[in-house]
Amino acid sequence: MSSEKNLNYNKTIYASFIGYIVQAIINNFAPLLFLTFQKSYDIALEQITMLVTINFLIQLFVDLLSAKVIDKIGYKPSIIFAHLCCSVGLILMTVLPDLLPNAFAGLLTAVIIYAIGGGIIEVLISPIVESCPTDNKEKAMSLLHSFYCWGHVGVVLISTLFFKLFSIDNWKVLSVIWAIIPLANAFLFSRVPIAPLIANGEKGMSLKELFSKKFFWLMLIMMICAGASEQSVSQWASTFAEQGLGVSKTIGDLAGPMAFAVLMGISRAFYGKYGDKIDLDKFMLFSGILCIISYLCIGLSDSPVISLIACSVCGLSVGIMWPGSFSKASASITHGGTAMFALLALGGDLGCSAGPTIVGMVSSAFNDNLKMGILFAVIFPILLIIGVLLCRNKKIINK
Repeated sequence: MSSEKNLNYNKTIYASFIGYIVQAIINNFAPLLFLTFQKSYDIALEQITMLVTINFLIQLFVDLLSAKVIDKIGYKPSIIFAHLCCSVGLILMTVLPDLLPNAFAGLLTAVIIYAIGGGIIEVLISPIVESCPTDNKEKAMSLLHSFYCWGHVGVVLISTLFFKLFSIDNWKVLSVIWAIIPLANAFLFSRVPIAPLIANGEKGMSLKELFSKKFFWLMLIMMICAGASEQSVSQWASTFAEQGLGVSKTIGDLAGPMAFAVLMGISRAFYGKYGDKIDLDKFMLFSGILCIISYLCIGLSDSPVISLIACSVCGLSVGIMWPGSFSKASASITHGGTAMFALLALGGDLGCSAGPTIVGMVSSAFNDNLKMGILFAVIFPILLIIGVLLCRNKKIINK
C-alpha cells in the first residue's frame, strides 16, 4: 500500500478519535445542566433525569437496529448522518424548549435526535478503525477508546470553566460551540477513505451464525462484564468524593468521576502506545485482578479517603476491558462484520446499565449500604477474568 493511502487512513483514524469525543459530548454535557433546566423551564427534576435514561435507551435501540440496517446504507453515509444528528440535537436543545408549548418535550426531542447519532457512532467507530490497514489493531482500538475518556474530561473541565467565566445562564452559547465539533467531523468523514470491514466478495455473518458460535457468547458476556465493571463504580464515584473529602457536589464531581475518567484514559492510552510489546491477555488479567482489589478496598475499608482512592484506581483497572474485548472478538471472529460490533456494543451498554442498577438494588436490600452493593458487584471483574482465561482455550475459540 502506498504511503499516500496510509496517510489518508491515518486521517480516518483521527476522525474516529474525534468521533468518540463527540459521543462524550452528547453523553456528558446535558447532565451538567439539569438544575439549570429545572430552574429555567420549571420542569420536575424527575422528568429531567429521565433524559439520561432516554438517551441510553435510544442508543441501545440503535445498537440493536444497526446490526440489520447499517450494512445496507453503508459506513460513510451512516457515520456522517450520525455526526449531523449530534450537531442538530445539541443546537435544537437551545431552541426547542422555548419554541414548543412544553419545554420538556423540546428537550426530549433534542436528546432523542443526538442519541440516535451517539448510538450509530458507538456501533461504527470501532469497525471503521478495525478496517483501517494498521499494523497493530489492539493498540489502535485501545487508543481509540481512550478518546472517550479525554472527551469526558474535556467536556466537564471546559464547561465548568465556561460557566465560571461567563455564567451558566449562557449555556446555550456553549451548546452551539460543542455542536461545531460533530459538524466539522462530519465534513472530515466525508473526505477520508473508509475501508470495507469484510473483503469484497465476502459476506459478514448473519445474526443466526453469530449466535451459534460459543466464542461469540463468551465475548458478549465479557462485554457486559466490562460495562458493568466500569459503571458500577463510576456511577458512585462522586458520592465517595463528597463523603471522603467533605466537599460540595461540584468539587465531588471533579474529584470522583473526573479522576476515574483520567486514569481510565491513561490505561487505554498506555496500551495504545505500548500494546505491541504487551500481551493483551496478561494485561487484561492484571487489570481484572486490580479491579477486584479496588472493589474490595471500596467495600471493606472504613476510610472514605481510601474508598475514594480505590475508586480512582478502579478507573485505571477497567480501561482495557471494553477495547480489549472488542479486539479479541474481531481477531477471532474474522467475518463477524457490523452485526458483531453492534451486538457487542449492545452488550457493553447493557452492562453499563445493569452494573449500577444491581449495586443500587443490593445496597437498598442492606439498608442503603452502598459498600455492600459495590462488594456484590465484584462478580463482574471475576467473570471477566474467567472469560479471558477461557479465551486462551483454542477449542472454545473455534466453536
